[in-house]
Amino acid sequence: MKDLDALASKSGIDFSRSGVARYIQLATLFRRRIEQGLWPVGGQIPTVDDLAAECSVARATVRQALDILEEDKLIRRFRAKGTFVIQQPQEQMWCEVPTDWSGLLLSPEGVTTEVLSFDVKAQPVNVQHKIGEMATEYRCWRRRHLREGKPYYIGNAFIDARLVRKIPAKLLETHTTLRILKDLPGLTLKEVHQTITIGTADLATAEALEIPLNAPVAYCYRSAIDDQGRLVFVGDGVYRGDVVRLDVKVSV
Repeated sequence: MKDLDALASKSGIDFSRSGVARYIQLATLFRRRIEQGLWPVGGQIPTVDDLAAECSVARATVRQALDILEEDKLIRRFRAKGTFVIQQPQEQMWCEVPTDWSGLLLSPEGVTTEVLSFDVKAQPVNVQHKIGEMATEYRCWRRRHLREGKPYYIGNAFIDARLVRKIPAKLLETHTTLRILKDLPGLTLKEVHQTITIGTADLATAEALEIPLNAPVAYCYRSAIDDQGRLVFVGDGVYRGDVVRLDVKVSV
């Protein structure tokens, strides 16, 4: 039998040094098995006792990990029959984080946007890109994006206050911030920067995205300056790590 650290060494991950709860690590491992076809759709997965023995963890830890997969509709438990895989992660919603200009302008199909709050006097404090001059004042919208009623992104959009009066409020429920700014009369965007980092969900993020505490997430930071060198937009947001996909075209 292989313990969890032995399994981790094969994948190049040191579980023993991770601050992520062990049941979440197990859920990630099991999800990967489904994704790779090691646990095929329609097939029965090993019992809780077998998985607990294989991974050298308590049966309760395995059950917690399987609870996550069941909540994500990857598996289904049947009394007296066992647990079966019902779909792969790829068959769920995928959130493709845009990595080019055209992608940043488009709102994904089937997505709804909730405006959670609006701050009339806000100042971004986490500006990742040192470009342009800060505006005197910003307005901030906090929005959450959902697909099929399931939240996958939450973030803040800081926009130069001088531009806000030109923006119809309804657009914030249907358009990306950069799409709004690109179409804004009299505004020319000169530079747009995006940085994506990987981390884990804190309590507030976990509640907003309906994921476990310390679950993997992708942090996304965006900044834009106009042709006058003014920082007209600063965005910071978090994507659920279990639905994010990055597709990057590599130049040769």
